[in-house]
Amino acid sequence: QVQLVESGGGAAQAGESLRLSCTTSGRAIDWLSMGWFRQAPGKEREFVAGIDYSGSSTVYVDSVKGRFTISREYGKNTVFLQMNKLKPEDSAVYYCNAIDRVTHLAAPTFDSWGQGTQVTVSS
Repeated sequence: QVQLVESGGGAAQAGESLRLSCTTSGRAIDWLSMGWFRQAPGKEREFVAGIDYSGSSTVYVDSVKGRFTISREYGKNTVFLQMNKLKPEDSAVYYCNAIDRVTHLAAPTFDSWGQGTQVTVSS
């Protein structure tokens, strides 16, 4: 059972930036495609961004494209989500997971989710 750990969330004002991190224990994720998802209260979990195992291919939901950047550093077993120009509608709990494909149809492949990290953006 893989353990996903998200961190870096917090409170921010509109226009500010946050950098989220995702790592795992129990197994390496350096060779897996990874993605970020988010879920706001009363809403379904939404795919936000994905990155392939090489780091050369990325995909973003339209609402964050140009503002968010997903990246990874091999050897650190970590995936990042740089969130710039934050908007109140970005407020959600952010989760990471391995994904089956780096497209807008990306689906999580690990059965267990982490606790997520809360992002709250105020206007």
